[in-house]
This record gives sequence, C-alpha cells and structure tokens, in this order.
Amino acid sequence: MHYHQYYPIDVVNGPGTRATLFVSGCEHQCRGCYNQSTWRLDSGHPFDPALADRIIADLNNPRIKRRGLSLSGGDPLHPANLAEVATLVARVRAECPGKDIWCWTGYRLEELSDAQWQLVEQLDVLVDGRFEQALADPALRWRGSHNQRIIQCPRRQACGGSRDQATLTASHKESVSC
Repeated sequence: MHYHQYYPIDVVNGPGTRATLFVSGCEHQCRGCYNQSTWRLDSGHPFDPALADRIIADLNNPRIKRRGLSLSGGDPLHPANLAEVATLVARVRAECPGKDIWCWTGYRLEELSDAQWQLVEQLDVLVDGRFEQALADPALRWRGSHNQRIIQCPRRQACGGSRDQATLTASHKESVSC
C-alpha cells in the first residue's frame, strides 16, 4: 500500500483532534475530486511499519490527546489497500483503547465485498458514496456531497447486528446506524 499524506494532528476530518492517513488508490475517480493525486495505487510513499508505529505513538501521545484515526484517500477500501488498512485498524483497536476510527470510501455500503465488509465491521464511522459534483455542498459536515452518508458502525460482532440489517437500514437514510 502507498499513502499520500499523514497528518499527525488534524481537526478537519472527523470530530475532535485526530490523526489522519490519506492512502493512495481509488477506482472511482469522481469528477471534481479534490484529491485526484491519490488515485494511482503507486503514487505517494510506501506505507511501512515505521509509519504504522508512528500513528500508534501519535494516537497514544498524552501531550496531544487525539480522539481517533481518520482514514481517507484515495480509498482505504480499495481492494489493494484492504490488507494493510485492516492490519492498521487491528493495531489501533489493540493498542489505542478508546480511540474511534472513521473511514471515507467511494463505495456504497450495499456494494461492499465480503473482505471490505470485514474491515467495516471494525470501524466506528463509515462515510460512504462517491463524491457527486452536482450534489456538492461545502456546508456539509464531514462529507462533500449530499449523496454521501455518515454511517455509525458500532462493531456488530459485539452487538449482534448483521450485514443484511445494516444494508437495509443504510439504503433508506442519509445518516444511519449499522
């Protein structure tokens, strides 16, 4: 996996002070995307264990308290990114108790593969859907266009929810819980 940028302190991409990783690779290539430089899988820098260690250290730094990790791009749910993103998410869950994880993707919840779904089950919030320039609104909070949804995803393994229930709920509301 490659990444374009890592912001150890970010107050734009999700609530509170956060650490934010912009990964490379996006097959959606939305018209009007502000991050077109992240579309190619091989653009940016190789993601390595040293950066993963830094993210964990930053999230645990008591001098600058961070609420959590934001994953954006590119697309963290691009099939080529799944393994490394899943490993990072698992580390955050294991080594950074109490931190939330937000993820932005161009995929709709209903379109996710089984592998993507396994990763989404570990997130707290998924912002889904392609950026649609005709529906863009700079006043929207944490999303760029009205078709995108902010989906609360309490880890279903702990609360007994199912993929079918989440997909059904998400298909009828703008901001939903799965």
